[in-house]
Amino acid sequence: MGQRRRFLDRITRLMRLKLMVPLMRSRHPPEYAAGGTAVGLAWAFTPTPGIQMALVFLTWLAARRLFRAHFSLVLGLAWTWVSNVITGPPMLYLSYVTGQLVLGRWHDITGYRSFIRLWQSAFAGDAPLAEQVIAALHMAVRDWGLAVWIGCIPWSALLALAGYRASLRFIRAHRHAKAQRLARRHAARLPSS
Repeated sequence: MGQRRRFLDRITRLMRLKLMVPLMRSRHPPEYAAGGTAVGLAWAFTPTPGIQMALVFLTWLAARRLFRAHFSLVLGLAWTWVSNVITGPPMLYLSYVTGQLVLGRWHDITGYRSFIRLWQSAFAGDAPLAEQVIAALHMAVRDWGLAVWIGCIPWSALLALAGYRASLRFIRAHRHAKAQRLARRHAARLPSS
């Protein structure tokens, strides 16, 4: 229990350091940071393990050059980390089931355990990580393909929107609280008349 607790504490600290602190310290308008969160979450919930950060970078380039839109690249890259070895399989399964339902394939939904066994087989062995990621991508296209891609669209859009709104609300509340603290400190320093 103690070892598990320490692991969870480390993960919590890491998430705070990499995801929340950059939101709090951003000097840009809140929409800039919230946009980075949204783009990162949008790519995190796609079946593109291993290349999500590259896709965020390409999105950042396209947004700047083609649409003159700006968002935090650092936050976009960081928020792709919500999709990882632990969260990836359940997210892919959710996309798979959603895709099967959207496609009307109610009778052809693989159980979660079968899905996980297939996923784990892609990462079995002593192959380098890059080869394992390519094998997982190949499996996602070959075995689950259309269902996973169609199923990830609503989740990706919904979570990007929710991430945008939540981070915007968080940043604004943080800045408001910080301004109030500074105002109280400033008022405490003023001599009373």
